[in-house]
Amino acid sequence: MVDLAEVTKKSKAWACYDCGKCTATCPIARVGGSYSPRRHILDSNTGNPAEVMDRDTLFACLSCSLCEQRCPAQVVYTDLVLHLRELAFSEGIEPDCPHGGTIQSLMRLMASGGTVQNRMEWIEDDLKTTPAEGDVFYWTGCSMYYDALFPDYGSRPIEGTKAAIRLFNKLGVTPVVSPEERCCGHDLLWNGDRKSFEQLARHNLEVVKKSGASLLVTSCAECLRTWAKEYQTFGAGKLPKIMHMTEYIAEHLPELDLKENGVLKVTYQDPCRLGRQLGIYDPPREVIEALPGVELVEMRHSKQGAQCCAGGTWSNCDIFAKQIQVDRLREARATGAEVMATACPKCQIHFSCAMKDPLLKEEIKIEMRDVAELVLDLIS
Repeated sequence: MVDLAEVTKKSKAWACYDCGKCTATCPIARVGGSYSPRRHILDSNTGNPAEVMDRDTLFACLSCSLCEQRCPAQVVYTDLVLHLRELAFSEGIEPDCPHGGTIQSLMRLMASGGTVQNRMEWIEDDLKTTPAEGDVFYWTGCSMYYDALFPDYGSRPIEGTKAAIRLFNKLGVTPVVSPEERCCGHDLLWNGDRKSFEQLARHNLEVVKKSGASLLVTSCAECLRTWAKEYQTFGAGKLPKIMHMTEYIAEHLPELDLKENGVLKVTYQDPCRLGRQLGIYDPPREVIEALPGVELVEMRHSKQGAQCCAGGTWSNCDIFAKQIQVDRLREARATGAEVMATACPKCQIHFSCAMKDPLLKEEIKIEMRDVAELVLDLIS
């Protein structure tokens, strides 16, 4: 059972200066929402469980960590939110999940076990993978499910997954892509369901352990964070080396035969989990800047100050989330870029959804592609 006093202590909420910088920084407050991290911290410090576990307050946080960048007291606010949501879940309080809760239901089905997945049908004949054992394990995440769930959005996160495998193959690597892989559990954990998360974690750790892989690579920023941080609880000392696909590409750029294919302006979207929460800012940019004929143009808010896609745990889908997405797309368009490069499939999905707004149309429209797709296009 999560203890409110212990959570407050561990997150350093007690150190809050009550300066208000977190609320002034919060993307939701910036677009007119009433959410206030400072007020939430004060309720936690005073031990007011009724206020702390208010559904509309607790699950409004985007867990983007932007407030932590500005906090002079170094309060780890996202950790506070994570554990408070566990406390709320134990009291039967859950977020109102969009899309009819379909995604959460799929995750819980995978957590309970006994279900047979058909998660390999997307692998085309030219993609060389192995299902069980190998030195490199490519963690595909839920990209194939997203592709099936959101066909009307125009985003195709599975194409970034395919591009990653083709790059592995170009480098002489046949990665493990396991039919036994299940959701990493990121979203369930951040919505308070630790039990289901732990079921997924134990299963996935066993699958990777059996593969004998010494390296795990993923194209999903949220999967990477889950493996790098949360899975440590279960597999400390037993996990393989863990990398994001952009880090892997950056390491192997000299081995890729890249050819210029016209001139292209590209801007890059920093995923919150990859950037602020894992500190990975440079590898994606190193890759993009190394591409012949490609010019990287930064948005006004980038790296530590980047604005998020406003929907990382499938629990934020309201007018404030949409405004955050629209503002970010306007920033991308203002750079003059033709493409917004991404390093997380959820960024693609949420921005694609925002671009379906019939009132804004061309004002916020921009092509989105995974970094791996950009690289693959320039390989002879």
